[in-house]
Amino acid sequence: MEKESRPEPEALLAEAAKEGRGRLKIFLGAAPGVGKTYAMLEAAQRRRADGVDVVVGVVETHGRAETERLTPGLELLPRAQVPYGGRILAEMDLDGLLARRPRLALVDELAHTNVPGSRHAKRWQDVEELLDAGIDVYSTLNIQHLESLNDVVARIARLKVRETVPDKVLELADEIELIDLPPEELIERLRQGKVCIHDQIARAIQNFFSKGNLTALRELAMRVAADRVDAQMTAHMKSHAIAGPWPTQDRVLVCVNEAPVSKALVRAAKRMAERSRTDWIAASVATPQSEHLPDAAKDSIAETLRLAETLGAEIATINAESHVADEILSFAQSRNVSRIVIGRPRPRLFSAWFTRETVAEEIIRKAQDFEVTIVSADPVEARKSVIGAARPALERDPKAYLWATATIIASGAAATLVSGLFPVESLSLFFLVGVLAVASRFGLWPSIYASVLAFLGYDFFLVEPYYTFEIAHEKVVMTLVLFLLVAIVTGNLAARLRNQARAQRAIAKRTAKLFDFSRRVASVASLDDVVWAAVTHVASTMQCSSMILMPDRSGKLAIVGGMPPEDQLQARDWGAAAWAWEKAEPAGWSSATLPSATWLFMPMKSAEKVHGLLAVQFGAREYITTEERRLLDSLVDQVGIAIERTKLAADMEQSRLLAETESLRAALLSSVSHDLRTPLVSIIGAATALVESDGALGGSGRKAMAETIRDEGERLNRYVQNLLDMTRLGYGALKVAREPVDLREVVGRAIRRLERDLARHRVVRDLPSSLPEVMGDAVLLEQVATNILDNAAKYAPPGSEVTISAAPHDGVVALAISDQGPGIAEADRPHVFDMFFRVHAGDGLPGGTGLGLAIAKGIVDAHGGSIRAEAATAGGRGTRIVLTLPMGSSGHGGPA
Repeated sequence: MEKESRPEPEALLAEAAKEGRGRLKIFLGAAPGVGKTYAMLEAAQRRRADGVDVVVGVVETHGRAETERLTPGLELLPRAQVPYGGRILAEMDLDGLLARRPRLALVDELAHTNVPGSRHAKRWQDVEELLDAGIDVYSTLNIQHLESLNDVVARIARLKVRETVPDKVLELADEIELIDLPPEELIERLRQGKVCIHDQIARAIQNFFSKGNLTALRELAMRVAADRVDAQMTAHMKSHAIAGPWPTQDRVLVCVNEAPVSKALVRAAKRMAERSRTDWIAASVATPQSEHLPDAAKDSIAETLRLAETLGAEIATINAESHVADEILSFAQSRNVSRIVIGRPRPRLFSAWFTRETVAEEIIRKAQDFEVTIVSADPVEARKSVIGAARPALERDPKAYLWATATIIASGAAATLVSGLFPVESLSLFFLVGVLAVASRFGLWPSIYASVLAFLGYDFFLVEPYYTFEIAHEKVVMTLVLFLLVAIVTGNLAARLRNQARAQRAIAKRTAKLFDFSRRVASVASLDDVVWAAVTHVASTMQCSSMILMPDRSGKLAIVGGMPPEDQLQARDWGAAAWAWEKAEPAGWSSATLPSATWLFMPMKSAEKVHGLLAVQFGAREYITTEERRLLDSLVDQVGIAIERTKLAADMEQSRLLAETESLRAALLSSVSHDLRTPLVSIIGAATALVESDGALGGSGRKAMAETIRDEGERLNRYVQNLLDMTRLGYGALKVAREPVDLREVVGRAIRRLERDLARHRVVRDLPSSLPEVMGDAVLLEQVATNILDNAAKYAPPGSEVTISAAPHDGVVALAISDQGPGIAEADRPHVFDMFFRVHAGDGLPGGTGLGLAIAKGIVDAHGGSIRAEAATAGGRGTRIVLTLPMGSSGHGGPA
């Protein structure tokens, strides 16, 4: 089989991900006492002798003399002292090890649980951090600590191991060394006191360390080590473009189709796998012709795959648009299969020269690197079987052959009509056109039938002597033979092109459905919209009922959407849904788990978690086709990703709101604590002085104290008013009275309110008497002017000018208030109208609440105007606040 050999991208990415990481070697044992720590120390001493920088992070010798004799010469890192429960406990010093950064670190007992308060809960997490830092690690592990085998070990040894490590830790290991010891020797070590203390020996031998338990654990350790080594070998083959298979471990592949012999193949493969104690795979082949199989054939394939899954096989689907045998062999190579089980090829009705090679025969011919096992069933059934290449129903339809006959008759009639105009040799092209038409419409076998019919018709009607099958001239014989060969070859090519076109249409149709769903869910923002889009798209695309189940606040599964709308399930369906949710595996109808349910439940997974279940129901059907299952799997994955996206978006929005709320709370507390407290302190101080003066202040002093109380009270009143106005603006409760307002009067009242604050400045008013009135609320506009003038009074230096000017243009009146203060940086100008925003002020400059300008902007916006901040001078000094308001309807000025 000629095929381009290249590394698989996923394998190369996995290799690239290891760049810069440390290498992990695990010394794996079946039970305590087999010598894992001893072997690790021996290996470390050899590495130290080779000049490698080795540091002992933690090693538990348990007082064994032979183990302790291997520690001298190795640098021992002092352990960290961690307080817990009133005691000081010793743990591995992870930070110290990272700071020391040796080339190789020894970390014993990978499944150890760290003292509460440590950075990581488990020691294997410490090892992960060391590997990420580029430090090689040697560690030890007993097989009973592996998470996936925890229940198995509990059944074997009647002992539940509490400290476990996830299986992914074993997958991180670059090397696994199995430390094996026969049960008899381990029990003898136990009797000698080398494993546990003496008063526990008898109980240990009777329980965990019994010979039967140790033998079973030993087998588990060997299997785990072999599986891990096999996975590493497969990854190496993929990353180095090694075609394989390498005969290191038996793996059986059985190919099934709709033929009755398929169930016999599955049972035979099961027996082979049991005898070899190896894994096995049951695979069906999905081709474009599979869509045209009758319902009974599709149901037979689904039933055979369910049988294989029940017997413990891994189920796979091989997609083959063409060249089925090549795809099967390519799949076998990628999975490092050593043996392929197929049914006996069906007997040929004609000579091999005239019938196409079956897929089974092609596998036998090409599978030079595999063992091919041929299984025979009942002779009648064996003749019906063919691996994955059943002819589509269209090619077995009698109508196809009737159409082929009619097409050749029409071609012959056309050739007869023009026979007097063209040489007889050219008339064969009419028949070729007919053969091509039949091949492109009906497939291979009708095209071969048409080729033979055209050959006979050409000879009978157009070759002398006419209306007989005799041939008068010898040279015409070669012409007829060549015509037949050309007709068969071109028909075959046209049929293949037709199949490829149909395959491309199927791929395009499937891709279009997935793209349409991706586009729909990408445009929705809420979880409800994703659920609705998912159930409607699945129902319309797959012509079924669909629903989505997700956990409610209590964690109980509930129906959140359905098409058609449905909120009830039968008890058996709820059982299948609960199992699918708990195990994160498909369950229900047409699956291997609880198939009596009427719905098929598919977990919606993402990288983080399982978000819920997508359920489908196909009515009275008893199967789901391979094509439908592939499409459903893709849709389930996309729904899971879409749900995760909406949840992440909701979490981000919630985080943003919490951050804004926290910022607003902090700003409000800061403002209240300063701007309320300052005038209150002044008022309390002045009032206290008045009460306790006993006439010592005199008339002028009492008046000064009273003015202080008044000014600070007005300041406090303005601040409280700002808070109330800001609240009204935030809740949309601010009502604007629309009436003509004279801005000169508004500015005059604001200046009088701030008379004491503006007394240190020269206020210049440039308000022409012809200034038009504006439409608005005089009280609110006075608040705007007061807030802007208050800012100017705070930041402008004493003795400087505060200029107020106004001018009409283009239907609005522009009011500008300028000061000669330090000015506002250009980067801060767009933000000065934000609530609680304060421009950074230098020492000695007053600080504002950050509310005045925000309220001014809110009021001006409510009037339909605009407000902006700019520099008062070309050099950037000073600040000018410019607000524009719409003119009154009359557009004339107020009184002079």
